[in-house]
Amino acid sequence: MGRMPAAQRRRQLVEAAIRAMARDGVAKTTTRSVVAEAGVSLSVFHYCFGSKQDLLEAVMDTISEHSESDVLARLAPSPGSALRTTIRAGLQAYWDHVLAHRGEHMLTYELTQYALREPGYEHLARRQYERYLTAHLKVIRQLAEALGVELTVPEPTAARYLAALTDGLTLNFLVLGDEAKAAEVLDTVADQILGLVRQ
Repeated sequence: MGRMPAAQRRRQLVEAAIRAMARDGVAKTTTRSVVAEAGVSLSVFHYCFGSKQDLLEAVMDTISEHSESDVLARLAPSPGSALRTTIRAGLQAYWDHVLAHRGEHMLTYELTQYALREPGYEHLARRQYERYLTAHLKVIRQLAEALGVELTVPEPTAARYLAALTDGLTLNFLVLGDEAKAAEVLDTVADQILGLVRQ
């Protein structure tokens, strides 16, 4: 392979790690299996990452970016859109990402458990959930500004609430696999969020 900028090479390794971990699990994925998946040498890995912990942090960030960018790209309410319709569309954008990338979403739960159980990695689980809260806060602020509405609860509380709802719904779906029932819950979530908004 030809020379590639370090940031691009790092991204290549992270995406390879996501594929390997989604397929084989976090515990079974080694630096050697990641470089094999990426088609690069072990020295390239060590050039890009100081440790497996650095790689896991980058994997967590990248998976969050995938989901966040998809949702934010679709959160452009048209003038005159009904508030509930816009909220439901935002939830659907997230849900479409779950359906299209089940392996990544399953991997996020495995990464959380791995980080909580592995001594010295606990901060990665906290960081992962703090990032979720930041992403949810960004979505809430973007929607509130675009629609000219206020929340009846503090924004951080609304972000935690939304994170808890989507997290629970996602895990429930990954375990039970019932798309129709998950869609019904999304409708209920949209109604509950509407109750947190003052026009």
